[in-house]
Amino acid sequence: MLRYIIFACCFCFASALGATERVALVIGIADYQSITPLRNTVNDADALAETLETIGFDVTKLVNATGSQMRATLDDFSLKAETAELAVVYFAGHGVEVQGENFLIPADANIGSNADVQAQAVSLSQFLKAVDKARKMRIVILDSCRNNPFDDLIDTSADPEQTDATGARQTRGAGGLAAPTPDRGTLVAFAARDGNVALDGAGRNSPFANALVDSLAEPNLDISLMFRRVRDQVLTSTNNQQEPFTYGSLPSFPFYLAGESTTELAGATAKELKNAWSNLRPEEEDQFLQMANEGDTRAMLGLAYRRLSPLQAQFNPAEAIEYLNKAASTGEPVALYELARQFELGKGVAQNEERALELYRKSAELDFGDALNDIGFFYYFGKLGLQKDTAKALSYIERAADQRHPQAMFNFAALIDDGEVPGKSSRDAANYLYQALRSGIVEVYDALAAAPESFEKETRRELQGILQRNAFYDGALDGDFGPGTNRGLKKALGETQ
Repeated sequence: MLRYIIFACCFCFASALGATERVALVIGIADYQSITPLRNTVNDADALAETLETIGFDVTKLVNATGSQMRATLDDFSLKAETAELAVVYFAGHGVEVQGENFLIPADANIGSNADVQAQAVSLSQFLKAVDKARKMRIVILDSCRNNPFDDLIDTSADPEQTDATGARQTRGAGGLAAPTPDRGTLVAFAARDGNVALDGAGRNSPFANALVDSLAEPNLDISLMFRRVRDQVLTSTNNQQEPFTYGSLPSFPFYLAGESTTELAGATAKELKNAWSNLRPEEEDQFLQMANEGDTRAMLGLAYRRLSPLQAQFNPAEAIEYLNKAASTGEPVALYELARQFELGKGVAQNEERALELYRKSAELDFGDALNDIGFFYYFGKLGLQKDTAKALSYIERAADQRHPQAMFNFAALIDDGEVPGKSSRDAANYLYQALRSGIVEVYDALAAAPESFEKETRRELQGILQRNAFYDGALDGDFGPGTNRGLKKALGETQ
């Protein structure tokens, strides 16, 4: 019996009190030992680190680092990022694309071939992994699209066997990076669009770093508008020679790097999202209207939320549905999910559970965690016109849990503990519980601290073992949750008080 679903769909979660909300790793490399040094990159790192500190980030700065130093620092930062709301990594230095993969070059690199790049440089995927488990938002900023410092020593073509019409091996060789495909909730910002070269600048800082410094600290500027402003400033300062570009997805709620924080709205109820978007200033509304007309699906979502809020002069459910339909038609999973909710509840449209389920399924097919978790819920309890089907419910909840969906991780752990998941053990249940704790949801701690006996003793022992291996607990592995275990659970949650 699924007695452990303590989170209803679209529940608003409290975050761990006392956890560091914003962390940043800033790397600047100028003094290369074997390739062309760069003039401004350490200055850029200094300027970004100082700016981020002024707006409340816990900043780690690394200058002229070797490859081993970069990897060790990224590993340390990854652990810190797990209990942060927002994690940012900024890199200024040489970067190069090799056969479709992006690499950032450390100070001690001695490159003569593709194999040398792959062995000595640090890949963008390693940067993404360092921020991957931050709770609300993950950002990687690369001011590293400068000219290729290796000339013809390496082959940067995506296909190592590709040749041109004469039979010669193709190589772009001019610099630039490949377009990344980050996971949902992660944003990658390039100083120049993929395949293009960024400028080092004639002054103390690069054009991109100057624009970031000018815009990062402006209070109450939504992150999408902030990066749009950075792009416009760089285009102007470089006479349209350089266009910054962002890849990935932003959260479906207003997100500010400086000023009033709305990061706690991740996982918020639909009502809270409407109210958050309703606080946009008039000039921001105009900018979001322009972005929506240009096809920006997040802008469409924001405008839909505003028109679903009865507090707004722009309250217009029918227009909200138009925006949701337009965004959903692009395959945007959040829009599909929100449109499904409107059909399920009959808000702005006639109630239609069949249509709602169709939209939920489309969102789930795109691995959107909320949709996966909800469909699992529907199958488990036989709701929304579905026949009860425990096996299908488990498959959806597991997929959501593997997307690090907090409710799903807790629920799946409970189902494993109940013996309802073939092939899964108490160790698996404990691992999901630990990851749910690390996601920062206070209700997970509350459930474990208030009623630990809801879980089998072996699962509790396994959880104590995980806490011990991560230096959160040093007591006995006896399955008894006394003060020591509870302190360990709080530490895993990220509480420092």
